[in-house]
Amino acid sequence: MHRVRRTALSALLILFAAGLLRYPADCAAAARQGLSLCLETVLPALFPFFVLSSLCVSGGMADDLARALEGWMRPLFALSGAGAGALALGLLGGYPVGARTVGELLQRGALPRAEAERLLAFCNNAGPGFVLGICGAAVFGSTRAGLYLYLVHVLASLLTGILLCRLSPAPRRSCTPRSVPQVRHPAVSFPAAVSSSFTAVWGVCGFVVLFMVLLRLLTLLLPSGAARSPWYPLLLGAIELTNGALALQNDRMGFVLCAVLLGWGGLSVHAQTLSVLGGNDLSLRYYWCGKLLHALLSAPLALLVSYRIFPL
Repeated sequence: MHRVRRTALSALLILFAAGLLRYPADCAAAARQGLSLCLETVLPALFPFFVLSSLCVSGGMADDLARALEGWMRPLFALSGAGAGALALGLLGGYPVGARTVGELLQRGALPRAEAERLLAFCNNAGPGFVLGICGAAVFGSTRAGLYLYLVHVLASLLTGILLCRLSPAPRRSCTPRSVPQVRHPAVSFPAAVSSSFTAVWGVCGFVVLFMVLLRLLTLLLPSGAARSPWYPLLLGAIELTNGALALQNDRMGFVLCAVLLGWGGLSVHAQTLSVLGGNDLSLRYYWCGKLLHALLSAPLALLVSYRIFPL
């Protein structure tokens, strides 16, 4: 199996290199487009939340939130309140703020490893700014449609957490915030939080640029009529979320597919998630299951809601 993976990876790298040599102008244009997206959207949207997550964890706000939401987290997700901050920031800040907060909580000893792996399944979500601005206003011409999409996204995320965390075998030992061994680290200063967040967000931007180039190469290799297929946006969005969403039609099917894409996130988002988790060495089995389940649950929920946006 290892040999097969190495062979497949080598073949992909050769194809990528051949594409760069065959279409240098197109690849350069895609890279410029990715940089523009980073400067105009990614950096302004993620950087403040990255700083906020660092200060929340180091300043003790995450501990206060854990105690306040313990009574909700355990009945719903069979988890302690320690990850409540990651869930809240993930729903408000967008990809990959939730995952970065999980990594920081784990590093500071505030979150057990077993809980961190389960939390990753549903805490890393699209933010309201992206859903309302890109999906709602730009794709469907309505912030109302974006609001419904965001509500579907949040509900599907919470249902994913309930199903995966309560049905999967959990460790029997107690893991409330009071029983988790606390590893004391010095509080992160404001300048340190800003510096580390800026470094992290540029790491995310690197993946945005790379996947914009990969997506451009893919579209050049596809048959000329592929863009007319109703499943074309799904293919794009499975790789890079923004391009897939912008390719959708303003109709009921487009609305449902948009919810599915938001639940999945795209390979670019998954690569960004891996980058912000750093060297935490977490198992991602729950993360992958969570993204697939989130996408599947989003489809029927979005179909029900779509009749309020696109009446018969």
